[in-house]
Amino acid sequence: MTIPFFPSIKSICCIGAGYVGGPTMAVIADRCPHIEVTVVDLNEARIAAWNDSDLNQLPVYEPGLDAVISRARGRNLYFSTSVQKSIAAADMVFISVNTPTKTKGIGAGQASDLRWVEACARQVAQSAKGHTFVVEKSTLPVRTAATIKSILDAPQKHCDGAGTSPTFSVLSNPEFLAEGTAIKDLENPDRVLIGGEDAESIEALADVYSNWVPPNKILRTNVWSSELSKLTANAFLAQRISSINSVAALCEATGADVREVALAIGADSRLGPKFLNAGPGFGGSCFQKDILNLVYLCHHFGLPEVASYWEQVVKLNDWQKNRISRLLVHKLYGTVTGKKIAIFGFAFKADTNDTRESPSIRIALNLIEEGAKLAIHDPKADVQQISLELQTPRQETTAGFGPEGSWDYVDDVVDAVKGADAVLILTEWDQYRTLDWCHIATLMRAPAWVFDTRSVADSLKVKEAGLNLWRLGEGED
Repeated sequence: MTIPFFPSIKSICCIGAGYVGGPTMAVIADRCPHIEVTVVDLNEARIAAWNDSDLNQLPVYEPGLDAVISRARGRNLYFSTSVQKSIAAADMVFISVNTPTKTKGIGAGQASDLRWVEACARQVAQSAKGHTFVVEKSTLPVRTAATIKSILDAPQKHCDGAGTSPTFSVLSNPEFLAEGTAIKDLENPDRVLIGGEDAESIEALADVYSNWVPPNKILRTNVWSSELSKLTANAFLAQRISSINSVAALCEATGADVREVALAIGADSRLGPKFLNAGPGFGGSCFQKDILNLVYLCHHFGLPEVASYWEQVVKLNDWQKNRISRLLVHKLYGTVTGKKIAIFGFAFKADTNDTRESPSIRIALNLIEEGAKLAIHDPKADVQQISLELQTPRQETTAGFGPEGSWDYVDDVVDAVKGADAVLILTEWDQYRTLDWCHIATLMRAPAWVFDTRSVADSLKVKEAGLNLWRLGEGED
């Protein structure tokens, strides 16, 4: 396809104001003040939150995001529900909507549900004017670009004001953000990956990123390689987490310390130290979804052995979450029925309010099923989101004690531990590193336990306070 000559991109529309679209467009607007950036979403409450004058009310929590928003919003960054109008005014449209795993039909439990991506493509086809660059930002299965292109190229019932049908170029530009460090990742990325069918389209997007990203970090591939790179990058990262968690269980059985093992492994330049922190399991919106999609693709293309290999990464992650809840029950004399357990952390990792696929969900549900009374504390996770994840209503109480098999949300760790038999640390928030364990011990019911799955508690101070301690990946004395 021959792309007509265009000046530099002057206007961008991003469909989807979530964890990817919001921060990504904020940084683009901040670094490209000459480009007007509009983020659109049909969720009026979400858009209102992005426009709230109180930056503490932003729907996404990321360190540094508030500062970026304050510089760009109202200057060249806008959040709107006017989807059609914003698409029509844009030279480039990013599709950044959710692509969850299908829950029914062909590929249920593994394949991606692309209904929102298809809806976006149809909306762009109906609303765009002239030539528009359409950029896949959502994580998508390989060859989704062909589906989008077929929708965009289908004859439409309208023409633009000049009397000519709109034309399109489709690009793949997957995100490689780690929640909690998303702004740093955007401002100083390891790489920016752009996949496309023609050099002119690729350079149009590369020109945007070149405003702050060094040329050697902007990688150009064909569109299929770009789509597959995102899936496999997440699969490799998740594989490391499942691998070190499997080693953690072996360390507990043999008397080794998984932190020492990880230090030795990470010192090998062929491996490196990242993603070797043992924990309760990986979470977030991408890892499990992308691995399952990879499994589905392998089955689809007749590669069952490859599919089984990657599926085991997810199975071991599920095993780790169930192992932790079973171990806690075992340590508390074989039952937690009627016992209060304080859970510290519900977000899937520190420095984010994202609870999607958090290991805390499965662990909490297991304990609720066993009859425990959970008091959940998290600095950023929203209580309504916790309720949605647990699919059971909050049993709000003044003292944090609910009926058997229930949960409550508490704003203060002191209220969470009053009368508790155990503290279970599931997210590595910094505030859990400096807790006054001597004071906490006086509030708990003896003999009390601390279960630290993130290695954040000061083990010496916990033991000096007279508390029993279990740390993931550490053999017992």
